[in-house]
Amino acid sequence: MKSYRLSELDDTELRSLIARPRIDFTSVFSLVNPILDHVRQRGDAAVKEYTLRFDKVQLDDIVQLVADLPDPLLDAHVKEAFDIAYSNIYAFHAAQRTPETNVENIKGVQCKRVSRSINTVGLYVPGGTAVLPSTALMLSVPAQIAGCKTVVLATPPAQDGTICKEVVYCAKKAGVTHILKAGGAQAISAMAWGTETCPKVEKIFGPGNQYVTAAKMILQNSEAMVSIDLPAGPSEVLVIADKHAIPRHVAADLLSQAEHGPDSQVVLVIAGEGVDLNAIEEELSKQCQSLPRGEFAAKALTHSFIVHAHDMLESINFSNLYAPEHLIVNVKDAEKWEGFIQNAGSVFLGPWTPESVGDYASGTNHVLPTYGYARMYGGVSLDSFLKYITVQSLTEEGLRKLGPYVATMAEVEGLDAHKLAVTLRLKDIEGRQVSS
Repeated sequence: MKSYRLSELDDTELRSLIARPRIDFTSVFSLVNPILDHVRQRGDAAVKEYTLRFDKVQLDDIVQLVADLPDPLLDAHVKEAFDIAYSNIYAFHAAQRTPETNVENIKGVQCKRVSRSINTVGLYVPGGTAVLPSTALMLSVPAQIAGCKTVVLATPPAQDGTICKEVVYCAKKAGVTHILKAGGAQAISAMAWGTETCPKVEKIFGPGNQYVTAAKMILQNSEAMVSIDLPAGPSEVLVIADKHAIPRHVAADLLSQAEHGPDSQVVLVIAGEGVDLNAIEEELSKQCQSLPRGEFAAKALTHSFIVHAHDMLESINFSNLYAPEHLIVNVKDAEKWEGFIQNAGSVFLGPWTPESVGDYASGTNHVLPTYGYARMYGGVSLDSFLKYITVQSLTEEGLRKLGPYVATMAEVEGLDAHKLAVTLRLKDIEGRQVSS
C-alpha cells in the first residue's frame, strides 16, 4: 500500500487521492444495453439464454413463488445466527417509523404528510464469487416492515439451478413473494420491465458489480418507469487508527473489505504518532495469505493506500473528503468524534466494533453508498421502501383567510385559472353569508 502524508499534499494531489478507480462506463454501457433490450423484447427466454451463457446454468423456469418452496433445513447454529440477525435488523428498521405529521398553519388550514409503501419492489442479492444471504435480510426486512405487497428477490442460481438455502430461509422469513433465479444485468432488466413470469417492479434495490450498477443507472432513466435505491460501486472501507489500536485488528478490518473483490478499495488513516505501521503491514501480509479469498484481497491492496495525519481532526477532515462507504474509528475515546463525522455510509466506533457486525447482525443496513456518494446519499432504510404524500384540507374559514394571498400570488404569475379557482369559491362563500 502506498503511503502519503497529508501535510505534504497540495489540493490537486488531495483530489486525486480521494478519487476512486475509474470505471469505463462507456464500455460497460455498450455491453449492458443489448442485454437490457433483449430481455425487454424476449422476456423469460432471454433471461434463460443469458443465464446459460454467463452462469453456465440451464433453467427450466426463472421464477419461483416463495410460498411454494419447502422450508430449507439449516444447521441449528446457522439458523440461530440468521434469526438473531433478522430480529436485530427488524427492530432497528421498525424504530424508523415516523408518526404522521399534522399541522394547522392557519386556523382552518390543515396540512399533513402520510406514508405509503412502494407496491412492488425488486431486491438484488449478488452471487457469483460469494453468496450473500445477509443482503437478502438487509433488503427484505425493511420491505416487510413497510408493507410492500410484491417483493421479487433476484439472485444467481447454483450450478444445479437451485438457490442458496440460506437465501431461501431469509426470503421466507422476511416475506419475499417471488425469487428470480438470475443475476447480472439480465436480472435487473427482468425486474424493471417485467417478463411472462417475473412481476414488473417499481424500485430496485441492492449492490452488485459494475454491470448490475450500469443496468440500474440506465433503466432508472428509461421508459421502464423504475427507480433505484442509490448509486453503488465497489466495496470500500476507511480505517482511522491511533497508537492504541491493535495492529492485527486494523489489518483484519482492512482485509474484511478487500476480500470482497479485486476492485475494492481500503484506506488506512494514521492519526498522530506512535502507530506501529510495520506491525500492521506484517499482519496484512500474514492474514491475507491465510484467506481463501486472499487473491482478491491482495489485488485490492495494490490500489489502496495509507495516509498519515497530524491528529484526529485532520484524520476526520480527510475522511469527510473521501466519504467512505464504511468508516471505522479505532481510536481511544472514539465516541467523542462522532459529531465531527459528516460523510460516511456507516460508522463503527471504538476498538470493539468491527465493520463485520454491521454487515451481518448489529441491526444497521449494509446496503450503503460507495464511490464517494456518501456525500449526498444515505444507506438503505425503511424510508427507502416508502413514499410520502401530502394532504391538505380547508374549511370555509381557512379559505377566507388564506385564499386572498393565493389569488395575489397567482395574479403575479399570470395564472388566471389558478386565481379563479380560489376567487369563485370566495364569492360563493360571501354570497351565502349575505343571503343568510
